[in-house]
Amino acid sequence: MAVSPAPWADRIGRGLMALDAIATLVAFAGGLAIMAEVSDDRAITEAWRTSAYIVFAGLWALLAIAPRRQWGLWEMLLLQKGAITTYAFVMSDLPDAQSTAVVDLILTVTTLAAYVLCRGWQAWRSGAPEPVSGARLAG
Repeated sequence: MAVSPAPWADRIGRGLMALDAIATLVAFAGGLAIMAEVSDDRAITEAWRTSAYIVFAGLWALLAIAPRRQWGLWEMLLLQKGAITTYAFVMSDLPDAQSTAVVDLILTVTTLAAYVLCRGWQAWRSGAPEPVSGARLAG
């Protein structure tokens, strides 16, 4: 049987995921500004990147709402954020690489911390507890 995380740990983990979702919506707004000024040869790439912010914000929001019901979602986010962070650090001489590395490192660390705090691995178990009494975010 799956054991629920401590209520304080669950609240902190869910809060981290909510903050990541909000931060990603801010990045989306910045992406819209970039799209308005980008050259034609970068328009499609910037549109793809900007629309991806909405997807990532939604993924973090889902984890904030129900962290132990989203099997595979934690791991996909950690894999993608970890991979882009590593790539950005390795390619640090490229434009935007250093800022990307720092931002994605923060997202990787907060997602990993929330994964541990919320016991995200329990999503793979049937009957995982959800939600912890009183820990549900406003909705």
